[in-house]
Amino acid sequence: MKRPWQMKLWLEECHGESFHLRLSNQLTREIQTGRLQPSTMMPGSRSLAADMGVNRKTVQLVYEELESQGWLVTKPRRGTFVADVLPEQDLSAENQVLVNAAEKTRSASGLMRSISRTAMVAERVVPVANDGIPDARLIPYEVLSRAYRRAMIHASRQAKLGYGDPRGTIELRNAIRKMLNMDRYMKVSLPQVCIVRGSQMGIYLSSRLLNPENGVMVFEAQCYPPAMAAFESNGFQIVRCGLDKQGLDTNELQQILSRHQVAGVFITPHHQYPTTVTLSMERRLMLLKLSQRHQFAVIEDDYDHEFHYESRPIPPLSSLPGAENVIHIGSMSKVFAPGLRLGYLIADERFIDRAAQEVMLIDRQGNPLTELAVSELMELGEVKKHIRKVRKCYENRRNFAAQMFQQVFGEQISFDLPAGGMALWVNVSGLTENKSFNSTELKNYHVDLYDGNDEAGPSHIRFGFGALNEDEIRESVNQLASVLL
Repeated sequence: MKRPWQMKLWLEECHGESFHLRLSNQLTREIQTGRLQPSTMMPGSRSLAADMGVNRKTVQLVYEELESQGWLVTKPRRGTFVADVLPEQDLSAENQVLVNAAEKTRSASGLMRSISRTAMVAERVVPVANDGIPDARLIPYEVLSRAYRRAMIHASRQAKLGYGDPRGTIELRNAIRKMLNMDRYMKVSLPQVCIVRGSQMGIYLSSRLLNPENGVMVFEAQCYPPAMAAFESNGFQIVRCGLDKQGLDTNELQQILSRHQVAGVFITPHHQYPTTVTLSMERRLMLLKLSQRHQFAVIEDDYDHEFHYESRPIPPLSSLPGAENVIHIGSMSKVFAPGLRLGYLIADERFIDRAAQEVMLIDRQGNPLTELAVSELMELGEVKKHIRKVRKCYENRRNFAAQMFQQVFGEQISFDLPAGGMALWVNVSGLTENKSFNSTELKNYHVDLYDGNDEAGPSHIRFGFGALNEDEIRESVNQLASVLL
């Protein structure tokens, strides 16, 4: 196994009368403090002895002693590793102080803890629920890799790998501006564009910049949990507004406005999350009229505008008359893959200037190589070409998923075929109502659960089909049936 870096040990400050004891104590300390993580491969006894200037036998004896104590484990023909399960030890006074300090940190909300747990277990090699993510296997690897190579050469020659504009490279901001002006009917100037690391960062920046002293934040009755957690974490009180097949209920919103001072309304109007419904044009215009009358911000999360199948998509709120208070958030991650971490924030120039100041505190700037590569692909028309290709693929997967649900469940479930997006919103209340049901069983079958509790089970599931091919959709629906039926 290759070792890209040689492990260095400093024994000068380690206590012990002999070299054997000092080395043993130091290795134990490095494991306890986390510098040597479980499963870390240790240096060979010969190389470590040469580096330390001691006899190899001394290092072998130390390794054997630590293995007997449970700190190390030897794997035949592979080497010596830090043990996956470490022996329990009493905390030193120094480490006890660290633990106590950690308990003094500001507590996370229950929603935030739940979201974090879901994200962290996603690294395990087991199926996890998805909410309609794109299929990273469809990414145009060769086209993108060539663009990255050209970006590397250009950035090196033009000295663009240093610190730059926290709003993003001018190339990508210009490419985004042109796309929004030409394809989304929006009138956007360059100072109104800020590049972010995915739409969630745009949402968090908005939650940081809006002032909770100006009022509550209004969310749809069913909404995107990470967005609500972001605003909660920055001190906002959350008020829910009704939702139906035309999207946000603007009549109920007017009632909320009569009872509360409102700082902003968060909305996913194109394909509402999680129900997939599209906000009607009448309600879009009413929402903008209310925003002007009551002077609240509208945060428009347009997370998958590209994937609309039935007809021409309704223009974004930001493109309509009276959109001065709209903060528009979009994502390029849905076009390619979530790991690309690329989105954009569109608002008036003063808001973008404040956003740039916050970016300076968070991560200083984005990745200029990624931004240059994607901007080139946008200018060459490769992004539009890729969108046309995958849009047809996702439409076929939507139709196949709908067919499978109808074939397997028949009239026991119901759903409306969504006009776009990468998920189905399926009513399963007829299968779960008044039944003993463990909803955690569903978490491995590409669904998110809604309106449920441990006793009655969920009333709806959001089935993400975007990241699955037809065989995977068939298998997942059949496995889902084995739990629900």
